Amino acid sequence: MTVIKDEIRISTSGEVDMIDISSKVQNIVKKSGLKEGIVNVFVPGATGSLITIEYEPGLKKDFPRILERIAPKNEYYFHHETWHDDNGHSHCRASLLGPSLTVPFTNGVLTLGTWQQICFVELDTRPRNRRLVVTVIGE
Repeated sequence: MTVIKDEIRISTSGEVDMIDISSKVQNIVKKSGLKEGIVNVFVPGATGSLITIEYEPGLKKDFPRILERIAPKNEYYFHHETWHDDNGHSHCRASLLGPSLTVPFTNGVLTLGTWQQICFVELDTRPRNRRLVVTVIGE
C-alpha cells in the first residue's frame, strides 16, 4: 500500500462560492501512478467544505438557497459573541457539510457518476485563499 500526499490551492470569491476541483483531484491521482485505491481531500479550516454535486448553473443557484434555509445568515449565533466576526452561520454550515471527501479510483480514474463533480464550497463571509490536503492511498 502506498500513501502519497499533495495539495490543491484555490482562491475563493467569498460566501457560497463553489469551485469544481474534480480535474485537479484527478490529476493528482494520475500523477501518483497508483491504479486502485482511494483519494481523500480535506480542508484545514472551520468554514470550508467539500461536496459532490452536479456542477451546473441551476444547482449552483439552488445550493446557496438550501444552505440559507438550513442555517440562515441573519439568525443570531452565539459564536458572534466570541470573535465578533459575524460568521456563525458559516461554521454551522461547514460542520453540517463536512471538511473532507473520499472517492475511490479504479485504473487511475476517479469513480464518479456521469454528472457528479467534486467541489469545494466557501462558507466564510469573505474571500479566502485555501489549501486543500489531498491524500492518495492505493496500489
